[in-house]
Amino acid sequence: MESHDVVMELQNSALKMTGWLKFVGVVTIVSGALAALSVIGIIFAWIPIWLGVLLMQAAARAENARISENPQELVQMFEKLRLYFLINGVMIILGLAFALIVLLSLGTILPILMENFDQFRL
Repeated sequence: MESHDVVMELQNSALKMTGWLKFVGVVTIVSGALAALSVIGIIFAWIPIWLGVLLMQAAARAENARISENPQELVQMFEKLRLYFLINGVMIILGLAFALIVLLSLGTILPILMENFDQFRL
């Protein structure tokens, strides 16, 4: 397969992804905006908004790649997707670490509370 054919296949695949990229991007932006309505959510709301913008930018790059037939647009699209997955992956790792800390804390504190619970019975 010639490199021009590979680029054309990539452009076609990228163009097929644009609908889902836009949909997930809009939903992510809206979820970030809704999170911003809460006191704690306003601290972290910028992250899903940023992720949604990255997906929207990737969709735009995919469309531009097909229209202009410029392979550099595909490179930029994949850079947006790479950054999206990097941020999302870091957030998943942080979420799992936080959940583990909470579970370990509860595992340590809960037995102590249960032992002392008998003191508070009437």
